[in-house]
Amino acid sequence: MNSWNERINMSMLTDFYELTMGKGYLDDNSAEKIVYFDAFFRKVPEQGGYAVMAGLQQVIEYLDNLHFSEEDLKFLSGYGFDDKFIDYLRNFKFTCDVWAVPEGTPVFPGEPLIKIKGPVLQAQLLETALLCTINHQTLIATKTARIVRAAEGRPVMEFGARRAQGFDASVLGARAAYIAGAAGTSCTICGEQFNIPLSGTMAHSWVMLYDDEFEAFKAYALSYPDKCLLLVDTYDVLKSGIPNAIRCAKEVLEPMGKRLLGIRIDSGDLTYMTQKARKMLDDAGLTDCKITVSNALDEYLIRDLISQGACIDSFGVGERLITSKAEPVFGGVYKIAGVVDEDGNVTPKMKISENAGKVTTPCSKEIVRFYDKATGKAMADVLFVEGEEIPNGEPYEIFDPIETWKCKVLENYTTQKLLVPIFEQGKLVYDCPSIMEIRNYCTKQIDTLWEAVKRFENPHKYYVDLSPKLWKIKDDILRSYRKAR
Repeated sequence: MNSWNERINMSMLTDFYELTMGKGYLDDNSAEKIVYFDAFFRKVPEQGGYAVMAGLQQVIEYLDNLHFSEEDLKFLSGYGFDDKFIDYLRNFKFTCDVWAVPEGTPVFPGEPLIKIKGPVLQAQLLETALLCTINHQTLIATKTARIVRAAEGRPVMEFGARRAQGFDASVLGARAAYIAGAAGTSCTICGEQFNIPLSGTMAHSWVMLYDDEFEAFKAYALSYPDKCLLLVDTYDVLKSGIPNAIRCAKEVLEPMGKRLLGIRIDSGDLTYMTQKARKMLDDAGLTDCKITVSNALDEYLIRDLISQGACIDSFGVGERLITSKAEPVFGGVYKIAGVVDEDGNVTPKMKISENAGKVTTPCSKEIVRFYDKATGKAMADVLFVEGEEIPNGEPYEIFDPIETWKCKVLENYTTQKLLVPIFEQGKLVYDCPSIMEIRNYCTKQIDTLWEAVKRFENPHKYYVDLSPKLWKIKDDILRSYRKAR
């Protein structure tokens, strides 16, 4: 697989204050102080029950190619950075340890999707690119998972390249959509780069170029007799489009021994149109002709169409998927969680805020997912302090970190650590799976969630709890802060 990030050096994709802090760390002789950072998010978009981790492959490519060119250094020198800092960047070598949740994994607020350990100057510089990459692809993967779920097994094609916010958003958004279950994409470069199935037939301009609709359909059928799918809503779906498609099937394709693969409707009342179109096609003996619809679809419209009895075999979804239109921002953040002293001891660090949702969780952490042995379903996630003993089947009580009186005992379970090593001292140790392996893994992992967690409205809140040890560390820091005020 080609590296998308090799097309441009992404090292300068950083907020300027990362560089100003970097120079400050160097001046203060603290640049090599070892720290832990977490990249996590605070809430699921659209008040959903879960998100889908995506973008790790591009994070790996970014980290594996992290360097500053002479052109970069010349540019930064113009902003007053001294020779000491410029020389540091010139000789920059990535040496951090990195752990991450694999792509395709369902994830929840407060969990570290990526954990970094390394010199603070290095770790700080990574913030912008990591968040930009993970926030975008996780957002699109999460939206796609909802849309695919609404389609109830019908293929969903990603059609949004022309509506994405920039070329990279169209390509990497299509990649994320495929991971989360889209059947393919219309974005040709994405197919080339990531080996994702491509789909596309004709636009209205093809039909309008010809003197009449039938001649347009005939020309297309002659060019693509084995995969002829006709766009039937340029003029009038029921009075023109469908009759001309049937005529094309009978007069052009069938004499060649071919069948009309399908039709696409891109406007109008899709329930009514598809019901009428299905009857017309069936009456003409074209029972195997598939009906595809598009036109500003999302999970809610798809769900309504299916519940109303629309006769639809597949969906083309564009702008509302590729931009996650209903909530186009994934609120991932990057916060320091601990500082390591010379003896290797970790001093926990946490952000305290008047806004409870912005209070972070300190320490280097492990995410452990508990699965019910009987059903295979995910029961809860628990954050443990790194090095803590992980439960091994004995009854284990979890509790809500905020409403601590809410408790539940987990029994008959297995556990799995979600964070896996990606880099060790700057060296890549992770064997990146193929896009198809990620996609298959994602499907299996989403299947481990209870249906109630996957509801669009008012989903069941999945448990993400803290171990007693981690909860006490966090509580002690909060109490200490209150006493000091």
